[in-house]
Amino acid sequence: MPVAPVSPGAAGARRVTVLGAGAWGSAVAMAFAARHDVLLWGRNGATMQAMAARRESPYLPGFALPPALAVGADFEAALAHADGPGALLIAACPVAGLRPLLQQLRGRAIPNLVWLCKGFEDGSGLLPHQIVAAVLGDAVPGGALSGPSFAQEVARGLPCALTIASRSAPLRDSVVAALHGGNIRVYASEDVVGVEVGGAVKNILAIATGVADGLGLGLNARAALITRGLAEITRLGTALGGQTETFMGLTGIGDLILTCTGDLSRNRRVGLGLAQGKPLDAVIAELGHVAEGVPCARAVRALARTLGVDMPITNAVAGVLFDGDLPADMVQRLLARDPRDEAA
Repeated sequence: MPVAPVSPGAAGARRVTVLGAGAWGSAVAMAFAARHDVLLWGRNGATMQAMAARRESPYLPGFALPPALAVGADFEAALAHADGPGALLIAACPVAGLRPLLQQLRGRAIPNLVWLCKGFEDGSGLLPHQIVAAVLGDAVPGGALSGPSFAQEVARGLPCALTIASRSAPLRDSVVAALHGGNIRVYASEDVVGVEVGGAVKNILAIATGVADGLGLGLNARAALITRGLAEITRLGTALGGQTETFMGLTGIGDLILTCTGDLSRNRRVGLGLAQGKPLDAVIAELGHVAEGVPCARAVRALARTLGVDMPITNAVAGVLFDGDLPADMVQRLLARDPRDEAA
């Protein structure tokens, strides 16, 4: 049963600014507005005006914005709102938009910074925390908020569990104190690399699972892909310095299962479309949203080659996305691999 919302004026309420008014940013803002003073910022003035007037996000139709949630396109006002003790600044953009957004923050006094994006930056191959460090330096307290969560379910007020990963203990404590409550559980982790790798690579594996399901390969094949996909996540994550146990938790196997099996998964829908013979551009156009697994597949394939990490499913997905390989051929190549040649 949903927990009754707490007034934003209640004890413990914080000032929170969410930068990015897409589906996930809107859902997070809606969820936290029950207990905090939240402002949702988007760069498109016309879209934000329409949201303010209709009290509904175009990315989450049918879900009314809470009366207390402020929305706007004034960047300076959005930053001013996240000023003061305990304030949180949440970057809710895709990985491709993180660097441009952070560049707008350069040289400013930044409160606790949390990012929601999952993926590797196309071109540089950097994880989000590395992008933050490259643009803002190491002095800004920040962390990744990640875990198995669909925007539509969070907007509905359904329960979910997330993890805040940061090397800063005060930042972790502050985020848990602010955001844990109601129908959202927030756990803490020091393993930023492990949490970010899990959140990134699971999107690639969801594409693979969507292809398998779209080809009618059955539940056995789906289970095999998810299990071997977890092995790939773990190999890459530990090679980059992540902790093995992280991949057994919410941001590893939890997020992987959700994204590979849930019908709300954008990346799974990409795989389903490819299995139907649709061109990638057409599939993406039908989605109307960013599918992070597509650029991530290119970045992860290149990174795995550089590190010498065995990632056959990722390579197969990248082959379909970028090299003109057919989905059915992808499956046959994976089945034909000698398991004695594959890392555990």
